[in-house]
Amino acid sequence: MSTSIELLAPAKNLECGIEAIRHGADAVYIGAPKYGARAAAGNSLDDLRQLAEYAHLFGAKVYVTLNTIIYDDELAEVEQLVWQLYRIGIDALIVQDMALLTMKLPPIQLHASTQTDNRTKEKVQFLHSVGFSQVVLARELSLKEIEEIHRACPVPLEAFVHGALCVSYSGQCYASQACFGRSANRGECAQFCRLPFDLVDADGRIIEHNRHLLSLKDMNRSAHLEAMMDAGIRSFKIEGRLKDVSYVKNVTAYYRQAIDAILDRRPEYKRASQGVSTYTFTPQLDKSFNRGFTDYFLTGRRSEVYSFATPKAVGEPVGHVKTLGRGYIAVSSATTFHNGDGLCFIDEQGQLQGFRVNRVEGTHLYPKEMPRGLRPRMPLFRNYDMEFERLLSRPSAERRVPINICLRDISFGFSLTFSDDAGHSATVNFTRDKELARSEQRAGIEAQLSKLGGTHFVAKAVTIDFTDNWFIPSSVLADMRRTAVEALMRTIKVKTENAKLNMVGKEVKTDNVACQTIHPQLTYLANVANHRAADFYRAHGAEKVAHAYELSAQRGATLMFCRHCLRYAMGWCPHHQGKPSPYREPYTLVSADGKRFALAFDCKQCVMTIKEKY
Repeated sequence: MSTSIELLAPAKNLECGIEAIRHGADAVYIGAPKYGARAAAGNSLDDLRQLAEYAHLFGAKVYVTLNTIIYDDELAEVEQLVWQLYRIGIDALIVQDMALLTMKLPPIQLHASTQTDNRTKEKVQFLHSVGFSQVVLARELSLKEIEEIHRACPVPLEAFVHGALCVSYSGQCYASQACFGRSANRGECAQFCRLPFDLVDADGRIIEHNRHLLSLKDMNRSAHLEAMMDAGIRSFKIEGRLKDVSYVKNVTAYYRQAIDAILDRRPEYKRASQGVSTYTFTPQLDKSFNRGFTDYFLTGRRSEVYSFATPKAVGEPVGHVKTLGRGYIAVSSATTFHNGDGLCFIDEQGQLQGFRVNRVEGTHLYPKEMPRGLRPRMPLFRNYDMEFERLLSRPSAERRVPINICLRDISFGFSLTFSDDAGHSATVNFTRDKELARSEQRAGIEAQLSKLGGTHFVAKAVTIDFTDNWFIPSSVLADMRRTAVEALMRTIKVKTENAKLNMVGKEVKTDNVACQTIHPQLTYLANVANHRAADFYRAHGAEKVAHAYELSAQRGATLMFCRHCLRYAMGWCPHHQGKPSPYREPYTLVSADGKRFALAFDCKQCVMTIKEKY
């Protein structure tokens, strides 16, 4: 039996969600009105209902993020919200707080958010044992580590394949809360990791000045999808619940085509939803917002996972400056430029500078104002392609489900059956006197029944099973076709609703004594912000459960746990590089407002930690 492979796309709102499905997503994840880990990306229940109805036409799913930690006075509201989401057809919830496992929930699937810090087989086994039906792995894991988890636990594994990277393990970052009073675990991250810092040694010498030392490039694992499948990944997740609709369209379409190319030659894998998407554009990842690309640690520790020069979008390389004229820039490039393009370059101080092209004449670019710091031979990048964005601002994809059509004659008229490859079928009988045709009718009938424009279907095969050459007027055939389309859509809707009803009784396990146990001493890293989550952990072996950092900030606590390592970035890793540092440890990060942060290096775990210095 084939294994389902899911492409999971982000949605900031209803528009983005529909376009994600239209451009090929098998599932969409989107924020609820509250309690999603992107405070600026909430959506109404009515919008979520509309999205679920649209997605289900293609057998696609909608996952709602409820992945913040929850305070005691919010528990009742969260439980009520879960029931509301279930009733409008949401397929699963992505959660962080274990309090949900103590609630009286409807039979809705729970997925363990990456915020639950899922980096070991023991953690994934525990989450599976208490009832999670899918687990989102930490971004930092290698193929070998993913495969080890997959072999140890049967739960479906989800992994990020594209988009922005958090420098700290997700759910284990407290820097935003400590410095700005904005909790990443509450969906209010202030992007501490995108700020500039000085790196200073123990003697006060500045190693790096005003650099974005914690800012990572964006993830792009499009070249490793097949290896990830074989390692055990079943859901491929695109980051971007705050990204605009053009990003969702372009990136979703690109990964849809890449995954389909693998599925076409690997019959042991199959797509998780139905429908074929066609596009009016050629998807290109470097056209959408990116800080440069990295596959992160998927194939081992690598250099250049970071983007020290800027946390902003760099875009695609488009050549270099040839000469500078009076009011224009002559470029050496094979790229076609457009009026309105956004270009950028790294200046001599290592800072990103950008400018807008006002007019293009061949390879001569006329900006509104000549950019300062631009020099001949400097590389140029385009981070806004006006023509590409114009294409994506219009309808850019159509998704249709291939169906088989069969028209038969029966004793009292005709019978028309529409069916798809997912097992949905609708048959409509029509009472009509039969009339012999004077000429061959088959081709005309096939053409009329295939006219499915304006619907979600496309004819895959048309069978005419007649005992004679019967005549049916085109207007009658059109009415029969419309009736059959409506019947098939009702069948799909009913089957989706029945599947939800059939889950009754399959509630998550909240007190199963056979569940895995956890560490007896839980610190603030467990992110326990309410009494129900504390009770849950005590029921599974915890003797002491500390409050979440948001409730009880600890002076001198570790604020970040990073696989990105500045000692490695500088070439001084004793394990991988062996080159001694010319500077004396410990090292300190100093922010622009003077805050100081101590760096420590755990080479055994290959982790760099960050604490605030007082």
